[in-house]
Amino acid sequence: MHRNLLAFTGVVGLTAVAAVLHFADVEPVAVFVVAGAALGGLAWAISIATESVGERFGPAVTGALQSTLGNLPELFIVLFALSAGELVVARASIFGSLFANGLLGLGLTIVAGARAAPGGVMRFRTRLPQDTATLLLLTIAIIVLLGLSNQVGDRASRHEVTISAIGAVVLLAVYGIWLFDYLRSDEPVEEAHRESVRSTLPFKVAILVLAVSGVAAALVSDWFVTALDPAVEALGISKAFTGLVIVAIAGNAVENVVGVTLAAKGQADLAVSVVKNSVAQIAAFLFPALVLCSLAFDTRLTFVIGPVFIGALVVTALSMWQITGDGEAIVFEGAALVGMYVVLATLMWFE
Repeated sequence: MHRNLLAFTGVVGLTAVAAVLHFADVEPVAVFVVAGAALGGLAWAISIATESVGERFGPAVTGALQSTLGNLPELFIVLFALSAGELVVARASIFGSLFANGLLGLGLTIVAGARAAPGGVMRFRTRLPQDTATLLLLTIAIIVLLGLSNQVGDRASRHEVTISAIGAVVLLAVYGIWLFDYLRSDEPVEEAHRESVRSTLPFKVAILVLAVSGVAAALVSDWFVTALDPAVEALGISKAFTGLVIVAIAGNAVENVVGVTLAAKGQADLAVSVVKNSVAQIAAFLFPALVLCSLAFDTRLTFVIGPVFIGALVVTALSMWQITGDGEAIVFEGAALVGMYVVLATLMWFE
């Protein structure tokens, strides 16, 4: 509890510094860096609070709450990016979160878990990896169909916003069916959530922390996006790299660090569930929800993306399914996932 108090104090301090820098009109790079660090801290605070709230309702609900509310910073970043007309940043942030969890986070988790496991083989239950692969493949199917239509310029390509909205509703419906079954399931995979690796907060305190962190995440996201354009210009980096790598790693650092820590302690089921729950959440809930939310803005988010992102999504889905589908993974498989992420990040650097 003492560690949590110190950490919360640090998060409050970072958020306050970000506010001062923003309203004092200082160098945008400083606002960008501090706001990014504050977002990472707020993601951790939200994660702790949701875990504490979820304990009152059971392990399955805890997992759902963690993956849903843990993505609040990414949600706000994308919404503010869309309101500012920054479609490249919005898209890159969504896909960056997918790749940061599905390639980098899962890869490092497997490396840590396999090194700690007897015989060098990390073993875990297969239901969640298989479910995640199905949800991700459904998302990719919609993206590929719309992408092909857009490339050939057929009649349907003139209705990409409408088709994307219908696809988003379908994805959300399928995700809802899966989530309902997941929450009611008595599969042992749910039992993994019962063992907490972090000291949690009293219920009322957790609700307060969740509310304050959510509001703070919205404010800091606005400051972050406001500083984005001048900061990336000053630093000489692309918006695609900023969204895919910097924003994604900052926003998903909590899940990834927790996953690696759990894996190193031999808690393979929980480690894999922490990372893969986030992947399913982003692909089948956050992305389609943002597609629908974007209808309220002048800049519309659709499922039409470039061929590089389509290829990266397909490779990510197939790699995750092939490596985790059998319930076993070894070090080199985790290293392969990390290697894919490094290559993709390098490509975005030169975009």
